[in-house]
Amino acid sequence: MSETSTIVVGAGPDGQPVGQAMRLANRHGLVAGATGTGKTVTLQHLAEAFSDAGVAVFAADVKGDLCGLGAAGAPQGKVAERIAGMPWLGHTPQAYPVSLWDIAGQSGHPLRTTLSEMGPLLLGNLLELTDSQQAALYAAFKVADREGLLLLDLKDLKALLAHLKDNPQLLGEDSALMTTASTQALLRRLATLEQQGAEALFGEPALQLEDLLRPDLDGRGRIHLLDASRLVHEAPKVYATFLLWLLAELFEQLPERGDADKPVLALFFDEAHLLFNGTPKALQDRLEQVVRLIRSKGVGVYFVTQSPGDLPDAVLAQLGLRIQHGLRAFTAKEQKSLRAVADGFRPNPAFDTLAVLTELGIGEALVGTLEEKGTPAMVQRVLIAPPQSRIGPLSAAERAALIAASPLVGRYDKPVDRESAYERLTQRKGEALEPAPQPKVDEESFADKAGDFLQSATGQAIKSAVRQAANQLGRQLVRGLMGSLLGGKKR
Repeated sequence: MSETSTIVVGAGPDGQPVGQAMRLANRHGLVAGATGTGKTVTLQHLAEAFSDAGVAVFAADVKGDLCGLGAAGAPQGKVAERIAGMPWLGHTPQAYPVSLWDIAGQSGHPLRTTLSEMGPLLLGNLLELTDSQQAALYAAFKVADREGLLLLDLKDLKALLAHLKDNPQLLGEDSALMTTASTQALLRRLATLEQQGAEALFGEPALQLEDLLRPDLDGRGRIHLLDASRLVHEAPKVYATFLLWLLAELFEQLPERGDADKPVLALFFDEAHLLFNGTPKALQDRLEQVVRLIRSKGVGVYFVTQSPGDLPDAVLAQLGLRIQHGLRAFTAKEQKSLRAVADGFRPNPAFDTLAVLTELGIGEALVGTLEEKGTPAMVQRVLIAPPQSRIGPLSAAERAALIAASPLVGRYDKPVDRESAYERLTQRKGEALEPAPQPKVDEESFADKAGDFLQSATGQAIKSAVRQAANQLGRQLVRGLMGSLLGGKKR
């Protein structure tokens, strides 16, 4: 797009562009619609608009076809006709700067965080703990903070639980919380998590937010895609918890920006209902609070789901840009939901919003934008602008080439296992330690060339350690989802 101060969504009935000012993009948004109505293509177009404006993008690639952003488009048929009907679009087929991520590390850069950074509340949500089990987990984290035991990966937590079972006096007044039943239940949940392949999520080098926000060499914002094609089906809790953690970290680490010309990051949460289904009330409340407050940090959150009813009303009330693709209403319940969706838009006297919702074709949507003053504009029927990148997935060879050419290559690929709770507690028992998987080459490179070392995986781990130590000093002993919201930091 040539005009980067506006997010152009598409063309109205008069053929003129319909869009919203980029400075209002931190008011969040929603892309909704039934399966096959064009949500993915809309998401792709929005990601391009943000990238062109120099805004970083993080999105989940649930179906595996969003990665087409990394290749130039070849518009044909109806897509080419639509482009011809939008001469003001300045459509130029091109590839976008894309970084591919994968928690398993198979189809992208490995994506990791540490248990300490995630905190007991989010981890408890991931493990689906009861109140008593959650209390035991909090007690364990409290001891880890007091004893200076780093909780980086799952074996650290398991070692700590075993240590507390043998030494209950370390818990002090919290000893009643750590019953044998609670400890065994926690260990069982951790074993289940490992079976789902979630242990790959925990460890170092952990994801550094500055790598997400760094623009491409040509000034465009990088588009970071998480391969979630298997994750949402095999381990939906892992997927949801990671996104919640990312939102929490952004809220905690980013400085206040107030109202700026554009956001620093746009987050797209596909399959958004997974963030709220079965989530504890305490976590939902904090999530809603973060969505409300993260606007001033320069982060726009865009939920992608089949129906707006999948999101809590408190979250829906915070959403500015609304793009509603076609919905189907065959049952009484669906018809009721349809009316609720129609009522969520500011009415347009030119048409009946409720009737149009069931008439929308593929690539059409009802769009509610924000006016200059931030008030909702009248709903419009819009033809979504086609993306400039490829509509469809990349081949395995193209993915491999994209990963190999990434500026992040070598930063996260090699895991690092430094001394943490597992090693320290094993030493206390006088047992022999397992040899660390970290090669000696990394140590030599540090001695030879510090600059190269800091860009390596081990260097990233050390940077992570420093940051983690600083966080431990500044945070409360027991970290919840967001210490900032609980008075741990000044906003």
